[in-house]
Amino acid sequence: MSESPQSILPPLDDPCDEGLRIAQAAAAQNLPIRLIGGVAVFLRSPSAKLAGLRRTYSDVDVMTLSSGRKKTVAFFEEMGYVPDKMFNAIHGATRLNFMDLGRNRPLDVLLDRFQMCHNIDFRQRLAIDPLTVPLADLLLTKLQVVQLNLKDNQDLVTLLADHALGDGKNETIETARLVSLLGADWGFEHTVLLNLDVVRNSLATFDLPSGMADQVNERIDQIVSALNRGKKTISWKSRALVGERVRWYELPEDVRH
Repeated sequence: MSESPQSILPPLDDPCDEGLRIAQAAAAQNLPIRLIGGVAVFLRSPSAKLAGLRRTYSDVDVMTLSSGRKKTVAFFEEMGYVPDKMFNAIHGATRLNFMDLGRNRPLDVLLDRFQMCHNIDFRQRLAIDPLTVPLADLLLTKLQVVQLNLKDNQDLVTLLADHALGDGKNETIETARLVSLLGADWGFEHTVLLNLDVVRNSLATFDLPSGMADQVNERIDQIVSALNRGKKTISWKSRALVGERVRWYELPEDVRH
């Protein structure tokens, strides 16, 4: 049974607490609204609280389905958010924006696909985990960034430190998802491999507990090995022949993490 609007508290001060409030309320109403971004990493990965990986969070981002757009708008209005009607009228096929007016804090809702430097289709991925997108997809939303910033890097170290490669169950990163998606897109895989090197080379700059850097390195090795062994599509092979002679990524107008 869904909660009534009167029973739902207004937005909370802390973005991580607020993200959890949103995700739990959406789950209670059986809405396919799942957290992405840094708040999702924080909620899935205990190491985000470590001194060497702790960072600030400024807002909440979610992924949902375009088919439920009207329900999504109504849900966030119930949760205390005001829709940006002009933005939503123009961009509502792929994205919705809302505002917590009391804190002047935006909330970004992506529909169906994550489209930044590379594209990830989420239409079949939102029923897998109850509060956030699956770990493999969460990892890919960070690895798709062509120029990693510090926060992206911290999130990637956190995810790789806390989650083993596996079948996607029991808090593991689904290796098959990485292989199948990247094996069909040379450009995306190329960015991922470049970023895994960046993460590997950054480990010494973080104050990590003993053994954590080795754990992250081992999991990076496992991802690279799985990708190298994985099946490649004809499209992947054709694009690989071109390589870096042609830009292999998009330049998003507004990248928010």
